Amino acid sequence: MENGMMDLIQSEMTTRKNLMSEIEDELQNYIYTACVIATETINHGKKIILFGNGNNALNARYIATKLIGGCDIDKRGLPAICLDATISNEEDRAFDKQIEVLAKDGDLLIGISKSGNSKNILRALSLGKHMECRTVGFSGYDGGAMSEFCDVNIIVPSDDTSCIFEAHVMIGNTIIRALKDSLNL
Repeated sequence: MENGMMDLIQSEMTTRKNLMSEIEDELQNYIYTACVIATETINHGKKIILFGNGNNALNARYIATKLIGGCDIDKRGLPAICLDATISNEEDRAFDKQIEVLAKDGDLLIGISKSGNSKNILRALSLGKHMECRTVGFSGYDGGAMSEFCDVNIIVPSDDTSCIFEAHVMIGNTIIRALKDSLNL
């Protein structure tokens, strides 16, 4: 049992190490573009709005909390909000009303969808584009239809759900760190 467990642990670690190498090689320019968009958004006095479904909603909430300042109460926070998918009874329109009410021209919408095909995420990004918001996607697999609605879609090159979620958090943390560094926070 111990050898089998150690083999599994080694395999999981190798999978993640290889994925991080792929992200570094393939996604660095996309992440940089997202960092630039986020910095421009904040520099223009706008806010960052994040949303996702299920575990993606947890990642969106985590990233929004980190932007706001989370536990760093002595440091300046940044204007960010995570939308709630449970507000609407219509699943496909879960974020529409919130975006109509909260988003303004120049805000940044970050939609998180593992497949890149979640209907309510695509609708929200499309609505944001019509409202002159900037849009960034975090997705996996082949990116789905999300790229059509995003200024940049950061597609994690994996079909492993847990790897995609972990990579989204790492990418979110990278964007936050770059954003705060560019703002001298």
